[in-house]
Amino acid sequence: MALSGEARTLERQAAAAAPPATGPGMLQRLRPALLPALSILALLLFWQLAAWLADNPRRLPSPAAVLVAMAALTASGELLYHLGVTLLRVAASFVIAMALGTVIGIAMGRSPLLDRLAHPWLVFFLNIPALVTIVLAYIWIGLVEAAVVFAVAANKIPNVVVTLREGARALDRDLLEMAAVFRVGRRRTLQRVLLPQLYPYLAAAARSGLALIWKIVLVTELLGRSNGVGFEIGLYFQLFDVTGILAYTVAFVIVIQIIEWTLLLPLERHAGRWRR
Repeated sequence: MALSGEARTLERQAAAAAPPATGPGMLQRLRPALLPALSILALLLFWQLAAWLADNPRRLPSPAAVLVAMAALTASGELLYHLGVTLLRVAASFVIAMALGTVIGIAMGRSPLLDRLAHPWLVFFLNIPALVTIVLAYIWIGLVEAAVVFAVAANKIPNVVVTLREGARALDRDLLEMAAVFRVGRRRTLQRVLLPQLYPYLAAAARSGLALIWKIVLVTELLGRSNGVGFEIGLYFQLFDVTGILAYTVAFVIVIQIIEWTLLLPLERHAGRWRR
């Protein structure tokens, strides 16, 4: 018995000292990060090949040349300043569009009468080009920050309304009736019944909204502001400086991707937990 106990002790020590396994389990854990990394690498290789075939740095610079330009702009402080200005405009427009669009969308999804009355308005605003909204905002409000936020939010609100309206229509009526039967308060019904079902729609509206909003913000900066990434891209366009254009574009795309990977995707996974 003593020998058997000593043998088990030696086995546990050997298992603790053994190197970690590098088999299929580890590869499975690395796969979610490995595939995007390989995809990005393939994109850079394709870009490098296209730049080599074009053989004209003024028209299509290599990834290395754009990286050098980004480093120089970062060191001078210009890139960080203009990125910060644009991100503040994106954040303000995003919050307003999500808040108003969510309220209107849920109201339309829960009320058939309101849905019938507001549907023509929704179709009308969905089909107004972003450029028209931006120009009218600058004419009506002036070349100020409020015009930028208004124009961008006005373009995004209808999309949020459509998404949340579908979410409100898809709510499980049995759960709502059960909450009513057991006299669950409005606050707990909202927290425990409504929001868990609406989280996937909120996440979808947020992800698509972020992609749309930052593009519209760049157009508003190009047309009527004196700072921001859009303004800088317009300035480099006048100078026919493709390297500068791509430096600001790549930098901003990287920032948006970081926001999506670190914030939006985890929120979306968290929102879908109740379905599993």
